[in-house]
Amino acid sequence: MSTNVASHLTGMAARQPSTVAVRYPDGRGGWGEITYAGLERDTVRIAKGLVSVGIGPGVRTVLMVPPGRDFFALVFAMFRCGAIPIVVDPGMGVANLATCLAESAPEAFVGIPKAHLARLVLGWSRWTIRTTVWVGTRISPSGFTLEGIRRRGERAQSSVDQAGGDDVAAILFTSGSTGTPKGAVYTHANFAAQVTLLRDLYGIEPGEVDLATFPLFALFDPALGMTTVVPDMDFTRPGSVTPQNILDPLRRFDVTNAFGSPALWRRVVADASDPADFASVRRVLSAGAPVPTRVLQSLRSLLPEGAQVFTPYGATEALPVASIGSDEILGETAARTADGAGVCVGRAVAPNDVRVIRIDDGPIATWSDDLCVPDGEVGEIVVKGPTVTQTYFARSDSTRAAKIADGDVVRHRMGDVGYFDDAGRLWYCGRKAHRVETPDGPVFPMQVERMLDGDGLQTALVGVGDRAAICYRGDKDALRVRAKHPAAARVSEYLHHPRPFPVDPRHNAKIRRELLAEWAAEQHR
Repeated sequence: MSTNVASHLTGMAARQPSTVAVRYPDGRGGWGEITYAGLERDTVRIAKGLVSVGIGPGVRTVLMVPPGRDFFALVFAMFRCGAIPIVVDPGMGVANLATCLAESAPEAFVGIPKAHLARLVLGWSRWTIRTTVWVGTRISPSGFTLEGIRRRGERAQSSVDQAGGDDVAAILFTSGSTGTPKGAVYTHANFAAQVTLLRDLYGIEPGEVDLATFPLFALFDPALGMTTVVPDMDFTRPGSVTPQNILDPLRRFDVTNAFGSPALWRRVVADASDPADFASVRRVLSAGAPVPTRVLQSLRSLLPEGAQVFTPYGATEALPVASIGSDEILGETAARTADGAGVCVGRAVAPNDVRVIRIDDGPIATWSDDLCVPDGEVGEIVVKGPTVTQTYFARSDSTRAAKIADGDVVRHRMGDVGYFDDAGRLWYCGRKAHRVETPDGPVFPMQVERMLDGDGLQTALVGVGDRAAICYRGDKDALRVRAKHPAAARVSEYLHHPRPFPVDPRHNAKIRRELLAEWAAEQHR
């Protein structure tokens, strides 16, 4: 059996006990912190306390706690004792939250008072939840407090390390940008593989400092030995972040690694002018949607010599799949993107096996190399590797639609379309569900939009019947010139959208095309 993922924290606590593990806003305008040794102790006592109240091996447990000391301690405590955290994004909306919680059938609920109030008022999983833990003031006579759990753990004597390897470690819900969110089932082996791939891919070393603006990605920090700095922000609205709340901790804590969605960086670079804020940064990571070239240029100009912006490609179900740095993008591929080639997401991350297959909207039961298309031809992106999750929780239909059996493992269908170029790089052309099939052939979003976008112009491809339409905001004259490009030859009409495009709740970067398509259809009624 492979090691429990929480053992990474144990190892780091032994290696660098006095290093700060997490820094977080203390609610009084200052910063709190906990060392690796302190976080390890807290994790152990919480794990023992959770087991003492019935939250132990295999117990599915909703976790609704904002990033900070308690969040990290609780997640690693659950890993340690074998409980299965169910991690949902509060920004996905009440209806999606209710659906996710109903189908995951949680047996326990750990959350802040606001989350518990929502649970009680809206009746989330009322028939399955048996144990509750309040992180903060308990305003109900039932359940336990986190401080009470800690006290129980202090008195407990037994060891709690049990799960590992192919045992379920967590259920992480997708963003739901192309449908109802689905719960990807993570094993301890999946997490361990991700830690290794991310460390080796980006050369991350223990002792580095990470500015964590996306909670799920920040979970890797303790295993990688990085100090996590949690900024003061609404994590459900990264596109509305206050720039100084990012820039101040970057400088104050000598941040070396910073992860954020394109929407967050767009807002930050619009307000940033002093490269000294980024003087300690070795790398910036941005994911969730392709990073606009202008944002990439502005961000790179603020970084010190040798630092890059990396754009890892992947999904909740498989990460990382491929990666590319700003040097290669700005030096070569951005020009091809502007010419209608799509967005280059780089080379596959070893040992992943990434293929491109014929586009098929139905399930594919069994893998065959005959499914693959030649380099240069757009098809569906498929990946096999140690970080690929094998199933969705309680979603057999979704599992059949997204997974292809290949011996003892599966290949995950990313739901994205793209192609390999003659240099072995993968190019992203958009979501499979967002392509528009016209009588003259398919039109792919990223090939058209990224050619049209720029100079204050934002576009989005949608289908109106069997016609390809572009919704746009910005300079109509610039649009008129660019619409003559061959990449837009199959676009039938251009519709001016009077408001900002609707975007996904997780990254505030993915355009909600289904809503735009409804709006576009209404323009013809």
